[in-house]
Amino acid sequence: MFKVARASQYLAITGAGIEDIKLSKKSWVFPWQSCTVFDVSPVNYTFKVQAMSAEKLPFVLPAVFTIGPRVDDDEALILYARLISPHDKESNHVHELVEGVIEGETRVLAASMTMEEIFKGTKEFKKEVFDKVQLELNQFGLVIYNANVKQLVDVPGHEYFSYLGQKTQMEAANQARIDVSEAKMKGEIGAKERTGLTLQNAAKIDAESKIISMQRQGEGTKEEIKVKTEVKVFENQKEADVAKANAELAMKKAAWTKDAQVAEVEATKAVALREAELQTQVEKMNALTRTEKLKAEFLSKASVEYETKVQEANWELYNKQKQAEAVLYEKQKQAEAQKAQADAAFYSKQKEAEGLVALASAQGTYLRTLLDAVQNDYSCLRDFLMINNGIYQEIAKTNAMAVRDLQPKISVWNHGGEQGGGSGNAMKDIAGLYKMLPPVLDTVYEQTGMQPPAWIGTLRGAEPKQVTNN
Repeated sequence: MFKVARASQYLAITGAGIEDIKLSKKSWVFPWQSCTVFDVSPVNYTFKVQAMSAEKLPFVLPAVFTIGPRVDDDEALILYARLISPHDKESNHVHELVEGVIEGETRVLAASMTMEEIFKGTKEFKKEVFDKVQLELNQFGLVIYNANVKQLVDVPGHEYFSYLGQKTQMEAANQARIDVSEAKMKGEIGAKERTGLTLQNAAKIDAESKIISMQRQGEGTKEEIKVKTEVKVFENQKEADVAKANAELAMKKAAWTKDAQVAEVEATKAVALREAELQTQVEKMNALTRTEKLKAEFLSKASVEYETKVQEANWELYNKQKQAEAVLYEKQKQAEAQKAQADAAFYSKQKEAEGLVALASAQGTYLRTLLDAVQNDYSCLRDFLMINNGIYQEIAKTNAMAVRDLQPKISVWNHGGEQGGGSGNAMKDIAGLYKMLPPVLDTVYEQTGMQPPAWIGTLRGAEPKQVTNN
């Protein structure tokens, strides 16, 4: 039978072929297997937990927990299927189980806290209860999806919160009266007396509060230790009882199983013995008539089987031979192809090496011929090779491009012919000096943009520019 679970359901299958429990959304269920469908949607559990604080003040804690199986953990889901799924999620059994865990953890936690700490630290109290309850529910494969802890409620006969509200109202009224009285007080004496009284009362209240707090903490610690000890003793006693009951049950089961097996073996042997006796008598009566018939049947059957086996063996041997021949032929062809590829690669490399050797030999012969032609003059051979390979042309081109990038400015001045003889030769050096100044100044101006001082003169085509000495 093929079964399919809904979106919020799982199939728990046990039986033949399954070691423990098989969880699935859809599966075949055979006749020797058992299948149970269980729902994994969470359920709301509403409780009113009665607990007692460290001051031994009872109170009621209303709470609503949304609890369901942990669907994202396979081990937790198997625990839930084994322990909880046989019962209805909303049954008294499951409700009492969850309520017992929540009440136990809430009471132990409340016994270690004062009423003021529980009332003011509702958020922390809720988190502590949530964590401790979740730790206990893990062993059942359950998880808390949401926990809502409502306001604390007084237990009938212990109206702590009612008295606390009345106390707050009385303190507000008394404070109002004190404020009115203090407003009427005048003068420095009244203010100083009020200040001193306030300090004395504050010191007294602080001392009393510390004493009461230490006493309550000691009582709470003592009560917590006592509760933990009693719980541990109770758990140990329960474990011992369970172990004892399991041992007795195992011994009884073993005895029952032994008796049943002995009885079954005795019955089986008795039936087999009776059947053997009857069969012996029948065979004795029919032995003579069936002997020849059996011989003929066995002989013909053996002959047919022999011929069949021989044909099958021959056919199988033929097939294996053909397969072996096909594999051998394929391997031979692959080996031949690999050898051909290796020969081709070797031939190619060999020819390439021979070409390199021939090229090197030709270049050596060429160089020896040139060296003989220039009568072993290595400088002449170097110059020839550089000219033949265009090295000098490349050097000249590179130098020309470098000079062109510099962009030099070249000026050519013509001063006319020299006049010699007589007294004119005496002024020759001075005249040459004055003739050299214009081209020098013009070159400086073109290269740097600087003009000569005004006392020397002004260049043609240049704007006047004063040069100062720093």
